[in-house]
Amino acid sequence: MSRPVVLVPHDPSWMALASLEASLVSTVLGPQLLSIHHIGSTSIPGIKAKPILDLLGVVSCLQFLDENSHLLERIGYRPRGELGIPGRRYFSKPIDGPRTHHLHFFQEGDPNIDRHLLFRDYLLTHRDVAAAYERLKEQLAAKFPNDSPAYSDGKTPFVQEIERAAAEWRRSASA
Repeated sequence: MSRPVVLVPHDPSWMALASLEASLVSTVLGPQLLSIHHIGSTSIPGIKAKPILDLLGVVSCLQFLDENSHLLERIGYRPRGELGIPGRRYFSKPIDGPRTHHLHFFQEGDPNIDRHLLFRDYLLTHRDVAAAYERLKEQLAAKFPNDSPAYSDGKTPFVQEIERAAAEWRRSASA
């Protein structure tokens, strides 16, 4: 069953809420969690987003998460495995009901970590691209209001183009 696609204006409290949730996850996982980052559209001030906080955690060992998912279940997360991205461990909150949080974990060194962070950082520094991304999201939400997978699939070509531009941006900045 697909979830409805609801975009809302950026909420300035999302940053603080993401920070609080990151602290909670860090407390639960302890030293196995090397870092945790706020990603996704809620991390980009000024653009509309689905009101779901995305956090990316970097862990020293995915096996630890596989063996200790109950630690995250205790704070309301449902383990969902890789869910289409090899090497990821994905959790959603709450266990039942509309999602409010997504946790994406990767083992230290996984290229997906850099990909997500670079995408976020590029949108933070290229406001025109962030605005274009918001317009696309609005168009897709209008076209697929009750089909979250189609909405996500519709963003893929644009996201891939942003990722290519972001990689070039970083290469030129470090040259």
